[in-house]
Amino acid sequence: MNLNMNYLIEVKKSGIAGKGAFAKERIPARKKLGNMSGEIISFREARRRVKQQPGAALLMVEFDHEPIALDASVNRNELSYINHSCDANTYLRRAYGKVEFYSKRAIKKGEELTADYGETHHDGKLPCRCGAKNCRGFI
Repeated sequence: MNLNMNYLIEVKKSGIAGKGAFAKERIPARKKLGNMSGEIISFREARRRVKQQPGAALLMVEFDHEPIALDASVNRNELSYINHSCDANTYLRRAYGKVEFYSKRAIKKGEELTADYGETHHDGKLPCRCGAKNCRGFI
């Protein structure tokens, strides 16, 4: 098992978008799934990479109170495939240069892992395809 992972997770085709992360075992509520892998870079370098590769599969997570970001498109692990859902079963915590994922509720074996992305660089203009009953319509 990957050192950054506490549960077995597999990547496969998603009904939400592209590829997704799926639980290979039951995951109890309120448990840490693991840390998202990637490269810690400066906020300035993160902005440069985003501008340099518009539309590319860059997975950038910025930290609120630190001038750094995690580029999860570099050395990525299964957690970087967690798709957005307005009714997510996981949440992420950004702290101390790490992006940690936790289960919000018990997750069944085979269930797709999702997180509410909250504010993104899409500024609420990207159509949401999560299919949740409480879907906001845009990310």
